[in-house]
Amino acid sequence: MPAARELLLDAAFTALGARPWHGVRMVDVAAAAGVSRQTLYNEFGSKDGLARALVRRETDAFLTGAERSLAEAAASGDAGDCCAAAALWTLRTARANPFVRAALTGCRGDRLPPAAAPPVPPPRAPRDGRPPRGPAPGLLAERIRDSAAAAIGRCTPPQDGQHGQDGPGGEVVLRACEAAVRLTLSYVIAPAATDEEAAREVARLVRALLRYAPA
Repeated sequence: MPAARELLLDAAFTALGARPWHGVRMVDVAAAAGVSRQTLYNEFGSKDGLARALVRRETDAFLTGAERSLAEAAASGDAGDCCAAAALWTLRTARANPFVRAALTGCRGDRLPPAAAPPVPPPRAPRDGRPPRGPAPGLLAERIRDSAAAAIGRCTPPQDGQHGQDGPGGEVVLRACEAAVRLTLSYVIAPAATDEEAAREVARLVRALLRYAPA
């Protein structure tokens, strides 16, 4: 049986499907989870604490899924396939999960708690070695970009015309991944006819950027 904390987060997420956050009562969340209200306060401290934990859980799950999609696609050895897989996961998740959509776009709407505005947990490995300062706008996109670049780095060497056996340099790959993420985010806001069509466009963009980037 899930721990009380997960049951409470599940109950809060379900409650948001029926009413805006300001209409979600702690006593109702506790009752839906089958625990006491005191247990709820012991776990999260306040309604704001519950909101922050819910945002953290949903964005963590999103990032885990994106990295899994990238790892699976990396086996193809194609950078476009990697970014297309991340795009497809992003588009489908953003449609189904309002917290993820809010974190990606910065637009939380009236239904979500204010804590949904800061995007995501800090990077797992800060580049400068200093402790992360907490969520900041654009951090989720940066995390996806860096994960995509790492996955592409694990791909097999690119086809002829992509800078020989060594492939494009790390900076070129990072810029291509940045463009892929930004294009994906545009499809979150203004969807294509299908998610698959959008993912194909992302793949084409990445392949073109890597093929024709200066050596």
